[in-house]
Amino acid sequence: MNLFEKKSLERIIAESEGGKHHLKRTLGPVNLVALGIGAIIGAGLFSLTGIAAADHAGPAVVLSFVVAAIGCAFAGMCYSEFSTMIPIAGSAYTYAYATMGELLAWIIGWDLVIEYAIGAATVSVSWSSYVARLLHKFGVELPRALTHCPWDEQAGLINLPAVFIVVAISCLLIIGISESARVNAVIVLVKVTIVVIVIFVGYSYVKPENYVPFIPPNTGVMGEFGWSGILRAAGVIFFAYIGFDAVSTAAQEAKRPQRDMPIGIIGSLAVCTVLYIAFSRVLTGMVPYRTFHGDAAPVATVIALFPSTTLQTAIYIGIIAGYSSVILVMLLGQSRVFYSMARDGLLPQVFSFIHPKFQTPSRSNLIVMLFTATLGGFIPISNLSHFTSIGTLLAFVIVCIGIIVMRKTNPDAPRPYRTPLVPLVPILGVLVCFAMMAFLDSMTWVRLGGWLAIGLAIYFGYSRHHSHLRLAVKAEAVKAQKAP
Repeated sequence: MNLFEKKSLERIIAESEGGKHHLKRTLGPVNLVALGIGAIIGAGLFSLTGIAAADHAGPAVVLSFVVAAIGCAFAGMCYSEFSTMIPIAGSAYTYAYATMGELLAWIIGWDLVIEYAIGAATVSVSWSSYVARLLHKFGVELPRALTHCPWDEQAGLINLPAVFIVVAISCLLIIGISESARVNAVIVLVKVTIVVIVIFVGYSYVKPENYVPFIPPNTGVMGEFGWSGILRAAGVIFFAYIGFDAVSTAAQEAKRPQRDMPIGIIGSLAVCTVLYIAFSRVLTGMVPYRTFHGDAAPVATVIALFPSTTLQTAIYIGIIAGYSSVILVMLLGQSRVFYSMARDGLLPQVFSFIHPKFQTPSRSNLIVMLFTATLGGFIPISNLSHFTSIGTLLAFVIVCIGIIVMRKTNPDAPRPYRTPLVPLVPILGVLVCFAMMAFLDSMTWVRLGGWLAIGLAIYFGYSRHHSHLRLAVKAEAVKAQKAP
């Protein structure tokens, strides 16, 4: 079989409906928008905004959020078209299989591990940090050995709170998608309320002089202020937008995916973009942007100005709840991608097992839980966040290219949602996303190359020989030879 053998849309749909147990279609448009917001608003906004402003863009970090949003908007429209054409769990992996063939599908499926599993691990470390700060306010001190990994600056033994939250949320996901969606909706309401409170209360503390200069002059170092700094910051805070594409992994659990998937993807992205721009504007106006240098918790820095300790505590709780929903959606997305890859034979069948009672890929959830909890417990956040961003950007690039390919190869396929101005919008999506990738540091690229090399070794060592599509093509060839 050709390494770039494609799976037809008809085969993809037929295989998704086969088998004894199926994923349950229970999600409506409100659930999908909440899933998107649940994944998007989290560690990127609450942790990276200050660092991006202090080290790269200054008050112009607002423009960095706009640049990142534009790239996401182009990719979001492409995801919306695919998710209505192929309403199957698997997201970009499934789309690549239909447009560019098995090898590229494997590469993007392996790449999605960076976005979802490693992304969840990244957020779990931030979750742990904010929990420790909150407990400190109540006079409870967690041992440093149990809140830091061995390779952190404050060397410990294991980040135990990070492990705990991954295990707890994985258990919720195993119990059921409906239960998970309801919990996520409550959390989303809480954290959006917290973001709005910070924006409106913080506005009264804004000092206009903190916005001068709006774009600090370039220091001569690549990515420090000036327009190069704005682009570098866009690549850094792009982590804040990760998650809207995770909505597409729930397409097989949506009641009416042809109508509701674009609402979930584009709707959640639009809501979060407005909140991000307002949030970053207020944050950099409350204190000088240099204050955030090396500060992984900028919200904690600015809310210290608020006179009410009750309000400060409420914001801490809201942030912690917000992180929890991000981890939930990331782990949901990863288990569904592995589920799809296993149904195609590219991963062992244990990943495609559906629990007969809960109707969830329970064993896939357990394996993802073990992997993610290990990363969160033993790897520093600095080594995880940039790696997650570049993996997501690569997925976006491939999805945008896939739309152009699909318009050529399947021009008459039903498209309940059509990406406008093809090929212009997908091309712009590729250019903006690749520009943000280019401004990430060289070690992030090295890690990406190493990760993809490991993935290719697994593909040629196991996946290619167990591919259901490969076996089907081989059987058809044998049948054709025997035919008179």
